[in-house]
Amino acid sequence: MNLEPLSPDNATVVLVDYAVGFANLLRSHDLREHVANAVGLAKTAKLYGAGLVVTNGEPAKPSGPLYPELLAAIGDQPVIERTTAFDSFLDADFTAAVEATGRRRLIIGGIATDGCVLQTALGALRHGYETYVVADASASTSKEAHDMAIRRMEMSGIVPVTWWSIAAEFQLEPRFAASPIRQQLMSEFQPAMTMGGRTFFAGVAQGRLTPAGA
Repeated sequence: MNLEPLSPDNATVVLVDYAVGFANLLRSHDLREHVANAVGLAKTAKLYGAGLVVTNGEPAKPSGPLYPELLAAIGDQPVIERTTAFDSFLDADFTAAVEATGRRRLIIGGIATDGCVLQTALGALRHGYETYVVADASASTSKEAHDMAIRRMEMSGIVPVTWWSIAAEFQLEPRFAASPIRQQLMSEFQPAMTMGGRTFFAGVAQGRLTPAGA
């Protein structure tokens, strides 16, 4: 496995088929948490300036358009509409968009884990990309389906990660050493960590106010 840190300069985040018509079929993860993780991954790519490629099937089909929360997070980012199923690399526009980022490391999240995510990740390997799958920002119709797909990808050489770990690794880039981006993401998506920090600093402040020997 490549031990060079993932960074916004060498990695592209790929978001696959986060379509509203699929959402109510998901059983491997809590839906609210799943949507939050997908949006967190998208915002990580946008805020750190990583490569970003977003794809979905035709929105007129029953699967429908992307999650509204995700569309708000990606802003004016183009969404590549595919007529091909499962392996996104079978779509020429998608393949061209990934190549245009100039990065050879792909971080893939989407739905379903055992469908389009699995086949797109395997397609990435066949195209020579170093490939990662964001396990907590992907989901499927059952926990077993999700877990078996992650296991198959891992056995194929695809590295499982979480979106928050990607944000932490991007923060290691020297130019982000003093950046508030991770704190911004923490405040929005990791409230328990934020509250823990507030508790600590409140305690420090209180200690400074308490007279010695009181």
